[in-house]
Amino acid sequence: MTLAPLLVSAVAVVRDRRVLMVTSRGRDVYYMPGGKVDPGETAAEAAAREAEEEVALALDVDALAELFEVRTQAHGEPDGRQVQMRVFRAETDAEPAPSGEVDAVHWVTTADADRCPPAGHAVLERLAALDLID
Repeated sequence: MTLAPLLVSAVAVVRDRRVLMVTSRGRDVYYMPGGKVDPGETAAEAAAREAEEEVALALDVDALAELFEVRTQAHGEPDGRQVQMRVFRAETDAEPAPSGEVDAVHWVTTADADRCPPAGHAVLERLAALDLID
């Protein structure tokens, strides 16, 4: 039996060649601010909603630019369960702050890839390939 992929959206806030990532309460892995797309919601709307819920950033959905999609093994899910993550570039001067289930915010580079689950690792590689982060 093939499990349907988890459809998620995330925001990439890039500053000084680093990207914003978060850790949730009781966990030490870094992940992109984002989450599952709710029924009736576009991928961009989900990314903006999750950014507000997780890092208190109010983003304009229409200003989000889709960068790429990664598909890989979903962290904490049974083998073969994929996550399909659409990543959107978000431009903002606002300071992110942890909220909701998020414990801390981090500005990371590819040097932090070992702290990330497979999807986060893939996102760091893609952002570096686009010359957005170190």
